[in-house]
Amino acid sequence: MKVAEKQKLLKTIQQQLRSVEEEITELEELTKPVEPDKSLGRLSRMDAINNKAINDSALREKKKMKQKLEKALERSEQESFGRCLKCGDEIPFGRLEYMPYTTRCVKCAG
Repeated sequence: MKVAEKQKLLKTIQQQLRSVEEEITELEELTKPVEPDKSLGRLSRMDAINNKAINDSALREKKKMKQKLEKALERSEQESFGRCLKCGDEIPFGRLEYMPYTTRCVKCAG
């Protein structure tokens, strides 16, 4: 991997990490418990509970994404960064640019 590509990739990872962290903060606010004493109608309360469940799921996914990006940032310091963990071939830059946390080439991922 070329130095310029690696720098671009690191910048992409850092941008995605900031974005995911912002989304996590927003989702944590949306996933606070629905208070039973609020004056909501029965259907409104059911909607609020349903929305909370959806946001809980989204929050879990964002936290997983954050972990993947943090691991990618750690791997970026290794010489093997950008190489497939299975076959050892170089992962195409376009794939890494789209999914900087990927550890496998297209052939081995499929």
